[in-house]
Amino acid sequence: MIKFDVTNELMCIARGSGRFYAKKGSMVAYKGDFRFEKLLLGPNNGQGLAGALFGHLQRRVTGENMPIMSVEGQGEVYLAENAYHVDVVHLEPGDSINVESENLLAFTEELTYSTTFVGSGVISQRGLFSTYLKNNTNSVQDVAIITDGNPLVIEAPCCVDPDAIVAWTGRKPEAKVAQLSWKTFIGQTSGESYHLQFNEPGQLVIIQPSERLSGLNISVD
Repeated sequence: MIKFDVTNELMCIARGSGRFYAKKGSMVAYKGDFRFEKLLLGPNNGQGLAGALFGHLQRRVTGENMPIMSVEGQGEVYLAENAYHVDVVHLEPGDSINVESENLLAFTEELTYSTTFVGSGVISQRGLFSTYLKNNTNSVQDVAIITDGNPLVIEAPCCVDPDAIVAWTGRKPEAKVAQLSWKTFIGQTSGESYHLQFNEPGQLVIIQPSERLSGLNISVD
């Protein structure tokens, strides 16, 4: 069985024997015997070629397609990307997490890997979909995520900037838009008029201290 741990804030170690999935090219070192193969279609979630093909098409259409490699063997694999901060989320049986595809570094083979519709992201680079990972096993499974800077974990209820969100547990958020005024139409707003609102008690939301560039930048001076 493969388990993930953080060696320092910039690197993750996958330790044990078996197979897991990681972002292509994220291996920086390893000890032991491993085989690295690029997945053309992605994990099949136990549904064979048809399941892998369907998942691949779904991710391509939704924009949540991440180049993935399969890592199989025994020993230790060190993973990192561009000196981003790395954290490991341990999912208990039945738990799930939504992660932005660009922030997903690695996950254990037993997790169900798919996409889900969020239904918001009108004026944001966050998009309408996110990557969805669920633990349908009877044991704890791991997900490694990367953030541009040291992440902050907030417990719901809360509102967050969609350009700073990385991941969340529980139900999908609701879009919250500030009241429109004449300043909205000439680009003279605070820049904080569009939020994602999480309402489920105990729900965890992970954000990063670096916002994606907004998809709309219009102003009149």
